[in-house]
Amino acid sequence: QVQLVESGGGLVQPGGSLKVSCVASGRSLSGYAMGWFRQAPGKEREFVAAYSRTGGYTYYGDSVKGRFTISRDNGKNTLYLQMNSLNPEDTSVYYCAAGRGVITSSIRHHLQYDWWGQGTQVTVAS
Repeated sequence: QVQLVESGGGLVQPGGSLKVSCVASGRSLSGYAMGWFRQAPGKEREFVAAYSRTGGYTYYGDSVKGRFTISRDNGKNTLYLQMNSLNPEDTSVYYCAAGRGVITSSIRHHLQYDWWGQGTQVTVAS
C-alpha cells in the first residue's frame, strides 16, 4: 500500500509561481510511474505531467508544457511540480498519483494509476 500526501498549494497571482510536493510513504516509489493531474469543479480530471517508471522520461499536458516542470527525488520518496507563469485557468485541485504498471502509451490516462493523494488546491487570482 502507498500513501501519497500533497502540499504546497495556495493562492498566487497571475504570472506567479508555485511549487507543490507529494510525499509517498509505505514503500519506495523507485520503479513506479508518478504523475500530476488536476481537476476543477465540473470538469474532468486532466493530465498535467508525469515521470516514467524507468529511464527518467517526463511528459506534459499541452496546456502546461513550457511552464511546469515535474521532478522526483527517489531518496526522499517525493514528487514535485514547479509551476511558473500561472494563469487563472490553472486554478484547480492538483492530485499526485503513482502507478506500478503504467506504460508510456498510457501515462496520460488517470485510470492507469493505482494510488492517489487527497489533492491540494491551487488558486490563481489577483
